[in-house]
Order: sequence, then C-alpha cells, then structure tokens
Amino acid sequence: MLQRPLLWFAICWVAGSSCAAMSAGMQQVMILGGLAMLLVIPVLFGQSSVILSGILLLSIVLSAASWEWNDSRNISGLDPLLTYSASEEDGALIPASASLSGKVLTPVEIDGDRARFTLRLERLDTHTSLQEKVSVQVKLVSEEEQDIAASWRRGDSLSFTGSLEKPGAARNFGGFDYRQYLYYQEIHWIVKAEGAAAFDVQLLSGWSLDWVLRGNNEIRAYLGQHIDSLFGSFHGGYMKGLIIGERGDLDPDTFAEFSRLGLTHILAISGMHVAVFAGCLLFLFSRLSMTREASLNAIILALPLYVLLTGASPSVVRAGMMGMIGFYAARKKILKDGLHILSAAALIMLWYNPYFLMNISFQLSFLVTAGLILFVPRLMPLLSWLPKWLAGAAAVTTAAQLISFPLTIYYFNQFSLLSLPANLLLVPVISLVVLPAGMICVLLGLLWSRGGEWLASWIKLLNGITFKIVEALNESLLFQTIWPSPTLGWIMAYYVLLFLLLQLANKLKKNPRSLLQQDETVPLAGISPRYEAVEAKASGSSSWAVHPIIQSVAMVLRRRGWYRLALTLEAAAVPALLSVSAAWLVLLYCGYQGPSQQGVGMVRFLDVGQGDCMLIRTPQGKYILVDGGGTISFGQKETWKIRKDPFEVGSKVVVPLLKKEGVQALDMVILTHNDQDHAGGLQAVLENIPVKSFWFNGTFSHSPNEAALLGTAVARGIPILKVRDTEVQLDRDTRIQFLNPAADGMEEKLKQVKDQNHHSVVFVMDMNGARFLFTGDADEAAELAMLDREGWLQDDSNKPVKVDVLKAGHHGSKTSTSSAWLSAWMPRAAVVSAGVNNRYNHPHPDVVSRLAQFQAALYRTDQQGEIQMRIKRDGAIHVRTRLAPEDSSVW
Repeated sequence: MLQRPLLWFAICWVAGSSCAAMSAGMQQVMILGGLAMLLVIPVLFGQSSVILSGILLLSIVLSAASWEWNDSRNISGLDPLLTYSASEEDGALIPASASLSGKVLTPVEIDGDRARFTLRLERLDTHTSLQEKVSVQVKLVSEEEQDIAASWRRGDSLSFTGSLEKPGAARNFGGFDYRQYLYYQEIHWIVKAEGAAAFDVQLLSGWSLDWVLRGNNEIRAYLGQHIDSLFGSFHGGYMKGLIIGERGDLDPDTFAEFSRLGLTHILAISGMHVAVFAGCLLFLFSRLSMTREASLNAIILALPLYVLLTGASPSVVRAGMMGMIGFYAARKKILKDGLHILSAAALIMLWYNPYFLMNISFQLSFLVTAGLILFVPRLMPLLSWLPKWLAGAAAVTTAAQLISFPLTIYYFNQFSLLSLPANLLLVPVISLVVLPAGMICVLLGLLWSRGGEWLASWIKLLNGITFKIVEALNESLLFQTIWPSPTLGWIMAYYVLLFLLLQLANKLKKNPRSLLQQDETVPLAGISPRYEAVEAKASGSSSWAVHPIIQSVAMVLRRRGWYRLALTLEAAAVPALLSVSAAWLVLLYCGYQGPSQQGVGMVRFLDVGQGDCMLIRTPQGKYILVDGGGTISFGQKETWKIRKDPFEVGSKVVVPLLKKEGVQALDMVILTHNDQDHAGGLQAVLENIPVKSFWFNGTFSHSPNEAALLGTAVARGIPILKVRDTEVQLDRDTRIQFLNPAADGMEEKLKQVKDQNHHSVVFVMDMNGARFLFTGDADEAAELAMLDREGWLQDDSNKPVKVDVLKAGHHGSKTSTSSAWLSAWMPRAAVVSAGVNNRYNHPHPDVVSRLAQFQAALYRTDQQGEIQMRIKRDGAIHVRTRLAPEDSSVW
C-alpha cells in the first residue's frame, strides 16, 4: 500500500461507489463499516500507516457520498408535468400525445422504418425551460423519410408531436432491464412519434460545443461512407467497427460468431487500437526526423482527437487518457508505474460520471488492463520454454482471458474453450496487419482512390480468411460452455486464488530446490541466540523473495514464538501451490454447476409477449423447455422497412435467459404445436443450446419456419420424437404423462394439419407430489375429446386427481379452458401467458370469470411478467412474479 497509494485510493473509491450502488440503508452502513475494519489489517501488519488508512477510509466515504448525491439528482422533471391516460404498460402510465421540442444530442440511427436518437427536451406543451434527455423513436411511413431523418444533425432543434412512455423494465428474472440501462444514461422517458415529414427543423447556428461535436459526428459519418466505398457493405461494416468503432452496420451473424469466441474486444476501440494509432504516428514522425520530445507532444495532442473520432466509448477514453498520461510521463521521465496511470484515469472518469462504474465496457477495460500489468510479468517465466515472441503473445492473451473470464460469464454466460487459441491466432493478425493496413488504406483512399482500392482488396482477402476461421470454430457446440451468473463473492475468490496461484508458481519456478527445503532448527522457548542463525539460514537457503503479506504474518508468528510455523509458511510453496490449485479448480467446478438445488424443482412461465414458453427444472437438475415463443409477423414488409437486426424472441429473450440460468443442455424440448408464437423462438434455441431430444405433435403445416426448425434438429443430430399418449419418467421425482394427441394407429406417418391448435401437445407433470397441467393451445373440442377418452365425461364421480397449476389454453382465449375441463381438473391456480395490450384481448373475460368461479388463483404474464414456481420436497409451491413481488405466495 505504501508503494502505490494512488492505486489503493482508486480501489477504495471503486469499493465505496459499488457499495452505494448495490445497497441502501442499514445494509450500506454495515458494508461500509466492514470495509473500514478491513483497512485496519494492513496497519497491523505494517503494510500501511494510520494516515494512509485514514485517507483510504475517506476515499470510501466520499465515493459513496458522491454516488448518493449523483443518484439523488438523477430524477425526471417531467413526472409532475404530465397528464396521464388510463392505459397501462409495464405498470407505468402512458401520457397522451403532447407537443414537444428540443435539441438533437446524438447521431440519428436509421434502421428500416425506424429512426432513433437522443434529444435534450426543452419544451413540453406549455412548459418551457426544460433540460431533460429523452430517447426518441420515430416510425417512418415512407422510404423518402429515411433521408429526411438522416439529415438531422446534433444541435438541430426539432418540434413535433409525440407520446411519452416509461422505458420497459425487465419482465423476466435475469432479463435485460432497458429501464435501468437508460437510467444510467440519465434518461427516464421514451418519446414515440410517427412520420419524419411532420417534424419542424431549425438548423444549428453559431459556434458552440454542439457545433464541435456535430462536426466530429459528420467526420465519422464521412469516414464510414468512405470505408463502405472501399470495402463494400459487408466488409465495410466490419472495418468501420475495427477502425472508427462504428458497429451499427456490422453483420449481426458475424458479430454473434465473434462474440461466441470472445473476440468482440477486437471491435471495441481500446488500448490495442490506441497503441496501433500511436505506433503509426511514432513511425511517421521518425521518418519526418522529428525530435523525441516533439513526437511525444504531437501524440499527446492527437490522442483526444482520436478518442472523439472513434466514438469516445469508456474503453477508448480510458486508453486515450492512459496514453496521454503515459506519454507525458515519458517526456518528463516521471511516474513510470502503469498501475498509477491506470488509477489516475479511473478516478478522473468516475469523478466526471460515477455511472461509468456500471458500464460493461468500463469494467472490462480497466480490469483487463490492470490484469495485464499484474499478471503478464508472472506468466512470462512460466512460458519461458516458448520462443520469446510467442511467449509474449501467449502471456498477454492468456492473462486477458483469465482476467476477463468472470465478467464474461457474469454478463454473457458463455465461454468457448477455443477462445484462447482463436485469440492467439487471430488477434496478432488483426491488430498488427489488418488494423494498421486498414488505417493506411483509409488515408490512402482519400489521397489516391485506386491505391486505396488495391490495398482494400488485400485486406478483404485477409478478412475472408478470418471469417472462415471464425465460422469453422463455431460450427460445433461441443466447445461452447454455458455458465450461470456467478456471485460477487465467487468473483472475488476467483481473482484472489488466481493471483496466489501465479505468485506461488513463479516462486517455485525460480528456485524449486530451496523451496522444498525446510529448516527444522527452531528455538525451544523465548528468543534464542540461535534465532538470528535460523533467520540467516532460512533467508540464505533461498533466493525466493517472500511476498510482503506472508512475510508480515511470519514476523508476527515469530514474535509470538511460533518459529517453526513461520518458517513453514515461508518455505512450503509446493503444498501451498497444490492447495491453491485444487481450491481454484473446485471453485471453477462449483461455478459451472451453479448453486445446489437440494431437491427443489422449478417451473418458470417466461414472459415472451403473445406466446408460450415454459422452462422446467427437475429436482435432479434436468431441464425441459416447453415451446419457445415467437415473433409474429403480420404481412410481408416492404424491403426498405426490414431492419438489420429485428427483434426475435428466441435470440433476444429465450436463449439469454437459458444461459443466465446456466442451462448447459436441454434434456427435452417439447413443441406443443407449430404456430409461430410457440415454435418461432425454438430456432435460436436449437442453434445455441445443446438439445438431447425434440418432441412434437406429429403433424406438419408446410411452413418455411417449420422446415428450417426440423432441418436444424436433423443437422444437429437431435432425436425427433412424435408424442404419444404415454408416460416419461424424467427422474425419480418427476414424471410426465402425455394426454394429447391420441395414438391414431399411424404413429410412423406425419399428416398435414393447417389448424394446429386442436392437435396441441397436452401433458400432466408430477413433481415432488405437485401436479401441473400444460395445454398448449388446445381448444374446447380437444379438451372434451381428452375427457371422453378417459371416460371422465361419462362418469362424473371418476374425476382425476386435482392439479395444482393449470396453464390456461390458448393464452386465455374463450375457445379453451371450458367449464367441463375445469370441473374435471379443479386447478388451485391457473397461469395465462399473454402479451401486454395484445390485439386479441387475451385473457377473455369469460375465462377469467370461469376461473374465479372455480376459485383458481389467476397469474398473468401480461400483468406480472415472469411467473416462477418453486416446488419444495414436500410438494409446497412457492410463487413469485417479476413485476409484482407482493404477489409472492406459498401454497
């Protein structure tokens, strides 16, 4: 601590802000008190002075206070000004249409028939002098309006009519929270408008900061168009992400493949890009015979321009600030400690905006940079058997992978076992060849178009090879591991054990013989004349420089007379290395497996809008997915309206939730029937999650989506099974009994059925003594047919055992969940899966009335979001809902 006070000041500042962000009230006070007590420990062991610990404590308190003060000011000034209508969405009232005006703050993003940008709202109806950021979404009504919206620039004043809505909160446990995402950007409202032609535009006039930033945006847009002209649209989207940090035109499938291999950091402007930029400038300045001091001054002045030109994301701001501080220190020949430079950059950014702390880019950028500074020197000796050039690349790549791993699985819940070789193979080529060549190509193309096109052709050839390698590495799901999001305690334990592991391995590498020796000569009592001899022998027998903390602990032990224990602590590197390695591996195993379920089952009724999707986890850890939701498309869109990466329930909702849950494989996927709102999301599931068996109703409808889904199952080698009225024992506590469709004597043949609802798969699941009835979209005729087959209609006294939970058929449509069906099953609770403000008005009032008549508790995804039911060993069901936690109950 005494050697790097600024580093510890920054660490304490981050700790205080994190405490304030994640806790409140008495819990926050207790955590801050615990942090304060931890600062006493280094004082006791002589690693810190009382004054320094006091300063660090002040850092924790001030950062927590700064966060709270900033958070208290992050409120909307619009709430008391709005008149609300009676409709509701996400539990938030939607105001009626209003007249608005304000200034554009960001470039306008055009995606099909939608334009998006951030506006500084200055007027709302008669209320003026407002200064509040809002997110604006404009529905374009004609292709010509794309050019109109694209002409709006930063600083332009817009007047228009629109409606305001609260951003949607996460509707599923573990789902993306758009409201919180905008909150950290100090945006509290979304404005929706229709028709760009109806906007009244007043162009920016006069010099201002907006004028400077507007000019930067226009330069970025011009460079983007220039890159497109050199490389074409496909390669241009990739090169724009690589050179200027503009990823809006990057092909979504390409980005997904890079993401699965942990290569997206290549497309995030960061230290690598800044280093290449600075290196190119240094080479150029040396050719121009500039002095060292003049070259460094020029680079310091050029870095802020490069940061602005590449979008000023947190990662590039961090890299740019570190570069400026580092080059200034190099010019003055002072402050050569990289951790001090990193700490200074972090403190400046957090003082400017505490919410940077919640940004994934900020977290990864600073953590990986600190990891490279700390771990690369410790990895290099362990890789000394490699050629020097390869050892350096391997050490940097391995350190980056090890450091980023916890955050990667926390946010993205996946890690490819091929990530390390992919980074080792591709990052040097991209960073040392493609990136600098791309920068030169852009500059050359501005001066000599033919020369730029010629160089671009060679770069496209390299890119093509890169894309083929990435595609080949992603072909199989075998190397793709899925991890549940770890806890903060797990992450901290991971880093501590990793540091100890590398530290011990390094010491053992330096002097293996001396570390295996241990001095057995210790004083019998008190301080002996032999104490100094023992100390001299212990220190002389080994060239191992004991870690200061271990040395301090050993000194305390000696003062208490525990000499043998002190020497053992200092010398026993091999047992310590084995113990730490074992602990680290156990930690990884526990993190991969997730927390123990202790015989508790789970049924999650996911909110996928107007569709069905249920995830079942058995007490023994098996997973069953029933339907996958699906985005319904009404009619064929015109070409200009099609978006680059349209919202799709499977890829945007279902797959991320499965990964967040830590589902490494689905034991069963049950498709109740082939309607888009049930089957559409399963395409993404089969492409991203290993599936052991696929069950369906044995019919087909000749839809292209159905053919693609079954084709994917065949290509993945997934067994496709036709449901029959039979039982499946999943584990000792879980059994499924299929009721529909019935065996028709043609089990091996498929029949074409246009109306799929009647043939929906219906089944009863028994788990820990609790019973669930899943009905798909089965209509009343199917319900009566099932009751008739079992003889329950003819003999009213021979009713089946009651079910605890009924998944209401067809989203609560009046054509399902008949009185006869309810009378036969007598459910204690019913779940309706329906979309918010859906066009069908599901659930129908008649169904709601019938359920109330049978005294069944009603849960609705349109009102409560995800409905989660935990089934205890004794069959008790614990219910909680995402949007209405007060509805949690036990029955």
